[in-house]
Amino acid sequence: MPTFRQILTAHAPVVLIDAASARVQVALLLAGDGTGSWADALADAGTGVFRGLAQLGVQPDHAGAFVYCDGPGSILGVRTVAAALRTWTLLRSRPVFAYHSLAVVAAALGRPGARVIADARRDTWHCLTAGGPLQRVPTAELAPPLVMPEGFRHWSPLPAGVELVPYSLAALIPRVLDAEVLRSAPEPDAFLHEEPSYVTWTPQIHRAP
Repeated sequence: MPTFRQILTAHAPVVLIDAASARVQVALLLAGDGTGSWADALADAGTGVFRGLAQLGVQPDHAGAFVYCDGPGSILGVRTVAAALRTWTLLRSRPVFAYHSLAVVAAALGRPGARVIADARRDTWHCLTAGGPLQRVPTAELAPPLVMPEGFRHWSPLPAGVELVPYSLAALIPRVLDAEVLRSAPEPDAFLHEEPSYVTWTPQIHRAP
């Protein structure tokens, strides 16, 4: 798995976009040490992404590569970003890399055993410990210590004792430059624990008993 430092060294300038939380974050990263410029907006991804790019004076064509968050977090935000990336790379081919929001938080915190969580709905939680796989865990099976990034929406009540930590990528990315949290994403999309399955519907004429 490539690291941020490797991707930045090979492809800078890199445009990073994260719409997983309530705050859309956009960056133009210029060097392997993560230096660059950042913009953010409390807005839906459909406007926040482009507002951030405009604030930085960046056009998508400027990017040598793209990095984005594929979740967990706002599915609408992630899919909006993924759709934009598919369009931009169709116009001009460039590599795309994805990361999990919880993996970046876990690597930056560096707390062995801490479980970083985000709501997965239906009384379950996305859960990840540093270096481990992203899992979906029922509330009853969560055990402390628990950490959740700020700005992530939740529908289930927060588990007891959960600690909220900042989700500011301008602060987090420099701390995970050499962590293996990136994956190649030639077809950008939102993360799913498993592919959806569908049942074939057979139409039938309704008949009275």
